[in-house]
Amino acid sequence: MSTVPPSTAPAEQTPPAEPRNAIDRFFEITRRGSSFGAEIRGGVVTFVTMAYIVILNPIILSTTADVDGTKLGFAQLSAVTGFTAAVMTILFGLVARLPFGFAAGLGINAFLAFSVVGEVTWAEAMGLVVINGLIIVLLSATGLRRMIFNAVPMQLKLAITVGIGLFIAFIGFVNSGFVTSTKNDSPPVGLGIGGSVATVPTLIFVVTLLLTAALVALRVKGGILIGLVSGTVIAVVVEAIWQIGPKIEGDVVNPGGWGLTEPKLPAQLISVPDLSLIGQVDLFGAFGRIGALAALMLVFTLVFTNFFDAMGTMTGLSKEAGVADENGNFPRLKSALIVEGVGAVAGGLTSGSSNTVFIESGAGIGEGARTGFANIVTGLLFAVAMFFTPLVSIVPTEVAAAALVIVGALMMSQIRFIDLTDFGALFPVFVTVTVMPMTYSIANGIGAGFISWVLVRSFSGKAREISPLLWIVTAGFVVFFARGPIEALLAG
Repeated sequence: MSTVPPSTAPAEQTPPAEPRNAIDRFFEITRRGSSFGAEIRGGVVTFVTMAYIVILNPIILSTTADVDGTKLGFAQLSAVTGFTAAVMTILFGLVARLPFGFAAGLGINAFLAFSVVGEVTWAEAMGLVVINGLIIVLLSATGLRRMIFNAVPMQLKLAITVGIGLFIAFIGFVNSGFVTSTKNDSPPVGLGIGGSVATVPTLIFVVTLLLTAALVALRVKGGILIGLVSGTVIAVVVEAIWQIGPKIEGDVVNPGGWGLTEPKLPAQLISVPDLSLIGQVDLFGAFGRIGALAALMLVFTLVFTNFFDAMGTMTGLSKEAGVADENGNFPRLKSALIVEGVGAVAGGLTSGSSNTVFIESGAGIGEGARTGFANIVTGLLFAVAMFFTPLVSIVPTEVAAAALVIVGALMMSQIRFIDLTDFGALFPVFVTVTVMPMTYSIANGIGAGFISWVLVRSFSGKAREISPLLWIVTAGFVVFFARGPIEALLAG
């Protein structure tokens, strides 16, 4: 205890420290109790924890051919992924002045690759992403975005995150060869080849998965990136020694070969980034190809997935950074939401998928980042990463699949916040979470969850608890699921 007698004079308040220069004043670095050193360290840590997206996003988007059989190039996707992340992260730092890094969102890129481009071309899919972004900007500017966010029950918001996590993890298991189709009715899938892990690439997936899981469990900063790099190094060494070769080369099929990417060192490690995908967008082509109703439902799903995930993430990060009030509001909220919508537009225009705020920014905040100056650091590092696309293109699909499973596990952790004691809530949550991976569609899971929530709650005498906005959204999903008969009826 202090032995100094209490003073009878009024307590003096410590005046806020004066900003050191114009940059300090603009970003409010000193005012938020930070320093240039802390912001730089935080920006670097955020980049390290997010850098895997420069590898993972191209792998997800380049694996699937569109309705015309066209695939996007890995090197071009890696370049535009880094480019868009750099631009949007710096823009958000300058406008919102918060330490939230931006990059291609995993849920949306998976939706595009595995649900959308089976019906439209890549250019048309990116056109839908641009439209999605424009709608989000409009919703954010008018305040409707926050109203819709508040209308959806928290259990469903969390269930969507969990469902996307399981969907992404399932994709990882399939891409690695750990889960394969049995090509018969019972069961439809099995383990590896003949019920066992029988190939070296799949074994490397298992090793990479366990190593990455251990690093993440130990809270090692950049654990996912370290796991990707380590698994790739192992794969390169194994390929150099045993020369396993690709799974498919011409007409020759090698069941034990590498999936989509053969881990060989490129002739050059650094190159000028290929940004040729920028502008490869067909804004309204999807409406002519699949019809206005189907295209609008795809846009609706993109909008829903985009802004619910982003709002939840920004609310959590702002609280972690100590800049949010008791209601979860933070400085320049409307500007932040508008820029997040711009990220979707930018991602569509560059063909790198919708860009959104990354929860990994929490690592940089934990390192001391409190302002948008950290974003400038993170963005510049993403810009540098564009020049290393030949190096990242050697990552085999089996190694990247391990990162997908880890991300899926992290997303599934949100289930702990769901109250499962009420079956009226448990059933819609269960439907949302299971339908996504089982039907290989995020949209199906969201729609099934919404419809089951409204019907079950209504039949349980709780219809008055359901927001009118939720009824409208659910009606839209009913039309979405019945669009085949509806289109046939209209055509007739």
